[in-house]
Amino acid sequence: MGEALALNEPALMPARIVNHDIMGCTAEGVVGNYLYSGRALGLTEPGDLLQLHPELRSQWSYIRDHYRRVGISHTEQIIWDVGQDALARYPEREVSVFYFGTDEHRVRPDAAWFRAVDFINSKNNFISLADRLGVPVPETLCFAQASDITPRRIATFPYPCYLKAAVSVSGVGIYRCGDSTELRAAIGRFEPGVPVQLQQEVATDCFLNLQYRITAYGLERLTATEQILDGCAHQGNRFPASHEPWERVEPMAKWLYREGMQGLFAFDVAVVQEKERTDYLVIECNPRFNGASYPTLIAHKLELGHWQARAFATRHRSLTFLELTDIEYNPRRGEGVILVNWGPILVGKTLFLIAGPEAAQQRLTWELQRRL
Repeated sequence: MGEALALNEPALMPARIVNHDIMGCTAEGVVGNYLYSGRALGLTEPGDLLQLHPELRSQWSYIRDHYRRVGISHTEQIIWDVGQDALARYPEREVSVFYFGTDEHRVRPDAAWFRAVDFINSKNNFISLADRLGVPVPETLCFAQASDITPRRIATFPYPCYLKAAVSVSGVGIYRCGDSTELRAAIGRFEPGVPVQLQQEVATDCFLNLQYRITAYGLERLTATEQILDGCAHQGNRFPASHEPWERVEPMAKWLYREGMQGLFAFDVAVVQEKERTDYLVIECNPRFNGASYPTLIAHKLELGHWQARAFATRHRSLTFLELTDIEYNPRRGEGVILVNWGPILVGKTLFLIAGPEAAQQRLTWELQRRL
């Protein structure tokens, strides 16, 4: 379970209004992204209000019954509308959102939270703060715009490297450059005035996600998970992770807490093994919920010790066609599969949490894929 870092006397927590629609913080072209609000169901509790996209109404009875069988508490008070104006209609409720951006701040103002998110969401600001706080990062150069990258300034910069927009989501605006020719081509893809950074590629296949949570109790280490990769493509996360280098990111986590950050945030960390030495390089901070957050919070509810969460494509276009009866999570055995991101099944996408010892995870994954 999470470790508290800044304990305060907790106030009585009011019921929440939960809106985890991602359309204000997503990339165009992500299939079914308008259906992702459903994955927040598992983090709710009875008494919360949850905003869901109206197209998910057809799947409600299935997911409600599935969660009841596997033992996940959740709200049944649903607003079938993801419009953010609903957040303003319930000022007595605490707000839980995927990302506290301009629109969220407009309807439920919180200047400190907004400033903290806006600042650290810039990869260039992240690097500047990391340098100031002594947080280890890969070799990185920051530029006000791509045209400022001159041969003289990068004469000794190592390849391969990544040219990144300072503000990006879902990997959009990030280009891997194996040599100077590819870098010049990448530079040409950016409009004038767009801040960018050039970052050395980290030679590793082990990346961690270190999540923090801020509650009435203070700042808390939530969970460290390890990314599941298919080549360079992120497929999911597993717990427990092989490493938990909290001390590397703690200075920045505490800074964000002091600045007024709320909710969940996470750091991506590369694990670099050189002979008998292990280094941890912090790649970026995501000042929001991320794909690992939703299975993590379900795993906390069920007190799971071993699990993985993976995205799967499926031929089905409704939960009613899924046959999970004998592989569904069984609380007595402590193993089985649980739907997490269930809404995008309408477009052939799902994300499952698969609980149990490693051998059970492998067996369940194979059987689940066969049925999807």
